Amino acid sequence: MPPTLASLVQHSALKLTVRAGEDRLDTPVRWAHVSELADPVPYMEGGELLLITAMTLDAEDPQAMRRYVRRLAGAGVVGLGFAVGVTYDTVPDALLDAARAEDFPLLEVPRRTPFLAISKAVSAAIAADQYRAVTAGFEAQRELTRAALAGPGELLARLAAHVDGWAALYDTSGAVVAVQPEWAGRRAARLTADVARLRDRAAPASAVVGGSDDRVELQSLGTGRRVRGALAVGTGAPLGTAERYAVHSAVALLTLTTERTRALQLAEQRLGAAVLRMLLSGQQDHARAVAGDLYGDLLDAPFRLVIAEAAGESADLGVLAEAMESAAARAGEAVLVVPEGERLVVLAADGGDAVAACVSFAPEEGAELVTGLSAPAGPIAAASAYKQAEQALSVARRRGRPLVEHEELVAGSLVPLLADDAVRAFADGMLRALYEHDATGRGDLVASLRAWLSRHGQWDAAAADLGVHRHTLRYRMRRVEEILGRSLDDPDVRMELWLALKATTSPET
Repeated sequence: MPPTLASLVQHSALKLTVRAGEDRLDTPVRWAHVSELADPVPYMEGGELLLITAMTLDAEDPQAMRRYVRRLAGAGVVGLGFAVGVTYDTVPDALLDAARAEDFPLLEVPRRTPFLAISKAVSAAIAADQYRAVTAGFEAQRELTRAALAGPGELLARLAAHVDGWAALYDTSGAVVAVQPEWAGRRAARLTADVARLRDRAAPASAVVGGSDDRVELQSLGTGRRVRGALAVGTGAPLGTAERYAVHSAVALLTLTTERTRALQLAEQRLGAAVLRMLLSGQQDHARAVAGDLYGDLLDAPFRLVIAEAAGESADLGVLAEAMESAAARAGEAVLVVPEGERLVVLAADGGDAVAACVSFAPEEGAELVTGLSAPAGPIAAASAYKQAEQALSVARRRGRPLVEHEELVAGSLVPLLADDAVRAFADGMLRALYEHDATGRGDLVASLRAWLSRHGQWDAAAADLGVHRHTLRYRMRRVEEILGRSLDDPDVRMELWLALKATTSPET
């Protein structure tokens, strides 16, 4: 630890005597400084032991000494060393009273102890403390390096023991990957929002959260601009030099692990692309042979195919990929992720956490993604699942929605699919002549046509709905045929007219 006022008082060669501030001698001393200025504060940084002979001070003036001591204490000076037998034979009462009133440490320096001896003692103690810190840091680095070979959990355990606190590792989504000791799990989980804010900054980044009794340092992991994870270190006090060496070593080791994992993921993606191509071409057995045990039983169990693409220039498909991979890793699931140019294709277990992460994924504002999700499928139906995901993606793109599931299209109505500019243009062109006729006040052909079609051509029921005689309705239908030049006896014509009416009255128009 660094030198303190107490360690200097206990130094046998200095012969210092405590005259005031006895209960504040545990304060660390950053340096010993000699100044005879009446106001040395502008030249102080805080943490110094100030040494004086009072050559330019009226140390017997009570008011002047009160102002002098208060100013020193306010500037962070940790103590005052007053040499006796030079300007004053003893410590003046005015200075002594001022120091006691402020509970400010005042040390009496005997004439035979030069200030240089005090400065050397402080310097030697600081150097020794730094040497111990560096030595301890190198030893911690060796221990952490050995621990890293056993995995992140062992590394965190060694780090937590070294800083006398706890440590946690977070993935790119801000979820806790590992924590040591286990009792710190809840504390680590409460930092998710802080980790998210750190993730939004370019790496390397750091932050300090919490109070003096529960101080937590957050450090980003990753060599590029994107944060690949975070390390949290919780302690009851600011880190010392040795502890900081250990934290920096842990950050370097975890970053190397993260980047190595990233390189393996890229290789896995290339293999995954080949496996996916085999599945889509109907070569299920070849796909299983190439994949081996890499994807577990993912290729045999029901899975979902996800296809996502960017809807804006700032969209990042990698964020969605990382969210799904992180969710799968936490749940112990296998997931196949294949970037395809401006698209992302993911094969994930049906009902698993990766699919749930995709459904609940909320991209940042301005970073829009559109995603299509297939129905559950097996390896034989992989090509069909791919088409389903593409169809769902197409609908999501047209509707301006972030995600559409294929099952939603199958279970839903056909009408929302008519909300397309081309369909609307067709419907408007087909019905325009009828609308123009009705606008002249010569009849209500559009409403009559809708009522007649909705009643499947039943004259009496449709006429009752309109409140007119059935002969009136028959006349109107003949006018519809004359204006459109098409026969209502043709089922294709009736179908097209009905769809046109639905398209022009769709809720999404």
